[in-house]
Amino acid sequence: MTTLNHMPALLANKLNVMLGQGTEKILALDDVSLMFVDGRWTSIVGPNGAGKSTLLKCLAGLLPHQGSVQLSGRDLMDWPNRSRARKLSWLGQNEPSSDDLRIWDVVMLGRLPHQSSWIAVPSDADSVAVERALRSTHAWEWRERSLGQLSGGERQRVLLARALAVEADILLMDEPLANLDPPHQADWLALIGELVRQGKTVISVLHEISMALHADEMVIMSQGRVVHQGLCTEAVTHRALEAVFDQRIAVRAFEGQLVALPKI
Repeated sequence: MTTLNHMPALLANKLNVMLGQGTEKILALDDVSLMFVDGRWTSIVGPNGAGKSTLLKCLAGLLPHQGSVQLSGRDLMDWPNRSRARKLSWLGQNEPSSDDLRIWDVVMLGRLPHQSSWIAVPSDADSVAVERALRSTHAWEWRERSLGQLSGGERQRVLLARALAVEADILLMDEPLANLDPPHQADWLALIGELVRQGKTVISVLHEISMALHADEMVIMSQGRVVHQGLCTEAVTHRALEAVFDQRIAVRAFEGQLVALPKI
């Protein structure tokens, strides 16, 4: 478990998860212990089936598990639901949402933890948060359109806006760059940088390794285990990253950035 001189935002201790049914069950997480510190961006990477999304779901309290998760020093499940939802925002893969919903209303769903009930009239603060989130994801112009009118990449930007509208201290994102073209991937990267400067904690599962290398810290997983956690700038992290992908990528510095290049 990494021990850095920062306040833990999330602490996972000996997480074990079995997935599947009957004799087909597999060990998806195997004794995983991690610390995620406040005000930093951690990227989680690894081959397909490594347990990345399973870990993120455990951190969000969405998946039963053995072991424990602590949120700001308190067991995750001891937090009242509304308080936990204000503290911890979630963006998952392929999240279902009605195509008939207006974009403004989709993003307003992110404000539910701040409202007294699901039928409460949104406050001025809710509207300000929704507008800010839509503008930050360059989705403001679509606010009166329905979700079904959008492309996959546009839809992803709206769902990201919904997660941002929560204004949570911690954001968990599973494949947030799915369907985004390179310019909007760059926009996402700039947005994450701004959130971290504001003191937010971001934990993201990414397949785009070159983008993941922009994070402060990287968690590298394989076969349900954490094989490395360290700073993205460290050579030992680069070696662990190359090893987990069977030396089929190479981490190199290019024009002031770290990039992962396929070995052909």
